[in-house]
Amino acid sequence: MTDYGERIALVTGGLRGIGRGIAERLLAEGMQVYLVDIESDETAADLMQGVEGKASYLKLNVIEETQWQSVIGEIKSAKGRLDCLVNNAGVDCVGPVEELTYESWRRIMSINVDGVFLGIKTSAPLLAETGQTTPAGSSIINISSVMGKVGYIDTSAYNTSKGAVTLMSKAVGVEFATKRTPIRVNSLHPGFVQTPLLDTGMNRMVAEGLAEKPEDLKGMIAQATPMGRIADTSEIASGAWFLTSDDSGYMTGAELVIDGGWTAQ
Repeated sequence: MTDYGERIALVTGGLRGIGRGIAERLLAEGMQVYLVDIESDETAADLMQGVEGKASYLKLNVIEETQWQSVIGEIKSAKGRLDCLVNNAGVDCVGPVEELTYESWRRIMSINVDGVFLGIKTSAPLLAETGQTTPAGSSIINISSVMGKVGYIDTSAYNTSKGAVTLMSKAVGVEFATKRTPIRVNSLHPGFVQTPLLDTGMNRMVAEGLAEKPEDLKGMIAQATPMGRIADTSEIASGAWFLTSDDSGYMTGAELVIDGGWTAQ
């Protein structure tokens, strides 16, 4: 059985939601995990409460290349390796396309797409160096969405950003594999998951008069999902762990969909 105790992971947007769930699973499997986020040190300290295992926090704005360089440099100095990068940080953007502001469009593209690009670009040298020491190489997991596979009403900006993440993962995965760079790159596609981001979206829709309460909207989503429920973050984290582990050693440029059957309809 593989011992993952010396392996290092970095999870962006790691203090809440899917990122937090993934970090907790990697910690439970014995890995050392850097939870990176844009939160202040004080907020981060509060959110880090209850995270057991070898967890550390680093502040990072994913759209700032110099901050990426600083974070990767600190990890290299402290640990000398990086085995897994989880590009999870992201935001949503909803509304009819003709009503979207260009500012909103650029914001979601910068965080959801540029942030993934900068993460891959900045971490690749250290991941490649580390990947030479493990049977299946290092792993990059880019969190896309079912919305990166199918269109949906009033989410054109989000669809576009997650579609870009999907194809970026394929392109870079093929690029690394062809050049024999020991880094696997795959995209993970959650369906609807119970997270603070989902709650924010539901509350916004209630404020716009589209429903009386968030629970009604969640009920509609659950009903539209073949499995009849919204996912828990731990279920997405299980997929992330598989893509992190050597068990997925022959996968690159692939899409792992965990959506309760949403895209199978």
